[in-house]
Amino acid sequence: MTRTRTSAPRVAAALNEALHTLFAHDEDLHLLGEDIVDPYGGAFKITKGLSTRYPDRVLATPLSEGGIIGVAGGLALCGTPVIAEIMFGDFVALGFDQILNFASKSVSMYGTHVPMPLVIRCPVGGNRGYGPTHSQSPQKHFIGIPNLTLYELSPFHDPHAVLDEALRRRTPAILFEDKVLYTRRMHRAGRLDDTLDCLLHDGPAGWAHIHPATDSGQRRAPDAVIIAAGGVADRAIDAAHALAATHGVSTHVLVPARLYPLNLDPVLPVLRSARRIAVVEEGTAGGTWGSHVAAALYPRLWEWLDGPILLLSSADSIIPTAAHLEQRVLLDAATIEESIAQAMTGRPRVQPVPRGVPTATHGPGVTDTAEPEDGTPINVPKLNNNDTLYRVVEWLYDEGAWVAKGTAVVSLETSKAIQDIDASESGYLHRAVLPDDDVGVGAVLGHLLAGPPDTTVALPPEPAAAPHPAPDTVRPEPPARRGAPASPQPAEDTSTRRHPLDRAQLGTAEAVARSHAEIPAAFTALRVDVDRALDALDALSEASDAIVGLPDALVKAVATAHESFPLFFGRLESDGRSVALAEAPHVGVTIDVGSGLFVPVVHNAHTLLITEIADMLMDFRMTAFRTDFTARQLDGGTITISLNPDPGVVLVQPIVLWPQLCMLSVGAVHPEVCIDADTGTPTEHRCITLGLAYDHRVINGRDAALFLTHVKEMLQNEESLARLLDS
Repeated sequence: MTRTRTSAPRVAAALNEALHTLFAHDEDLHLLGEDIVDPYGGAFKITKGLSTRYPDRVLATPLSEGGIIGVAGGLALCGTPVIAEIMFGDFVALGFDQILNFASKSVSMYGTHVPMPLVIRCPVGGNRGYGPTHSQSPQKHFIGIPNLTLYELSPFHDPHAVLDEALRRRTPAILFEDKVLYTRRMHRAGRLDDTLDCLLHDGPAGWAHIHPATDSGQRRAPDAVIIAAGGVADRAIDAAHALAATHGVSTHVLVPARLYPLNLDPVLPVLRSARRIAVVEEGTAGGTWGSHVAAALYPRLWEWLDGPILLLSSADSIIPTAAHLEQRVLLDAATIEESIAQAMTGRPRVQPVPRGVPTATHGPGVTDTAEPEDGTPINVPKLNNNDTLYRVVEWLYDEGAWVAKGTAVVSLETSKAIQDIDASESGYLHRAVLPDDDVGVGAVLGHLLAGPPDTTVALPPEPAAAPHPAPDTVRPEPPARRGAPASPQPAEDTSTRRHPLDRAQLGTAEAVARSHAEIPAAFTALRVDVDRALDALDALSEASDAIVGLPDALVKAVATAHESFPLFFGRLESDGRSVALAEAPHVGVTIDVGSGLFVPVVHNAHTLLITEIADMLMDFRMTAFRTDFTARQLDGGTITISLNPDPGVVLVQPIVLWPQLCMLSVGAVHPEVCIDADTGTPTEHRCITLGLAYDHRVINGRDAALFLTHVKEMLQNEESLARLLDS
């Protein structure tokens, strides 16, 4: 069945279209920036096509932010509207003097009002692994400068309306654009998802208000309201979902387009009706935008507030490049959820905030660090929203071993992953639970003691000067660390080299071992000509401004087979005599970007447009870099596709992930010379090999061949391919 709906444009495409519209309507508008002319079109392709259409008004500049903003300010002073692009918002600091002492002051320092139609665009934010000088959110440094207006791009606000308002104010403005949003889709007012609605206050450049969905038009007063700008809005919405599902807290999210000066009047009724208010931002702690918002709210809401306004930000730190360290600094949805939940319930948390810290002195995340009499406890943190119990996999140190602060000490297994728990303090390990024990959130796993516990484990000798190492003393290496040599180390055995497997690979090993032990797998493969499919996907990518590839088409093609081949999406019951059939195709996809193998799941793939599937797989790849998958993203797969796109890979025989019954594999696209059936002439085609591993207890070879043929036809047949791309 053909759908009439289409995907909303990506934020980057909407911003590019807004610039084209502004240039078409204002013949005086100019654009300055580094590498903004075609074919490059800017570092994030926001200015694509502008220099081709308006070559005299789109000007590439030298690498000098001070020069860019200075020239742009001079043009604006002469009455010419101008937009200046800073390649990375971090570098706007190099033009700070031009903003503070020239552009903003020129509006009123000459004894009369002087129009200054200047907008400075700044890509900002982390979660991309760009490192300390390319990942910052410097918005707070520009709060309170007279005549300077600050905006932040979001998926809920029309970029054209925001830019048009900024230019029409005729005063200098900065538009901050969180880089993680560029590949996301714009949201329209109305139903946002199954549980949330979105409406706008004060026009398209005002406030977006995201609240629990209702068909009656009557909204209940919120328990909590989160004020979140730009790229943090999605994290606030994720936290709102979790607060409702896990804690029963009804949460509204307010997203402003303008950060300063802030117009609170349109949203005061919502804020007055809430029990608690939180302001969240990705900027680092100290002197935050949130503190400015709180200062504006307190005199207007004091009599309605049940408690202090929560101020949640990233940590007071530079932003590391390494993904796992970057996560510890930047504010995330889990921290927002947990901080608001604690504020609403008053219950203390069982572990420190893992990423980001609240800026309030005694706000959520502050823990009592006083050491109890029996040492510092190692508590079970909340690892996901799906499990109430976790299994202790193994202790990584023996009883009595010295453990350094921040070192992984014990591994816990959730429903879909194994996660190491770090020591919050240094000390000698006393273990309170055993491997294979089930433990709940907050349970005590063990303690870190000031002195060795009563144990028969032989500890390394202490320095002669003190019975226990002093805080600044170099600790001896623990003898019992799994995969590490005892200390003192023996002479190296050069005849044998060892490579310890990391946790992700050990998880893969466990899945492979179980598959081979329990599933009698068979394998069938066939060749597919993908010339037509690749051409059609390229055309769709160009038309939709999406990046749609063969993996996205395969997910959709496999999903279409669910109705005709239900056994392929089932699981064998424990009695071995019947198959539990899946209600919908939930297609897992292997993702390996060098940080381990993950199999996230495209749920209800049959209901999604192929461009929506492309968005999900792109998000999965970015999440794999950060190794930050949620349990829901990894759970519930009914069939899996193994992607093997490396050049030269022709055929892959995959395993079957228990309790699934099938895994489809696809090799790299490769050229093949074929003889044309009509002319007899040789022609070159682009081809792939599809392979299917299947549980032979349930599926026979003929059915496997029919299933593969169905997928092949969806990619190769012109009519079937057209239906695939349009449904």
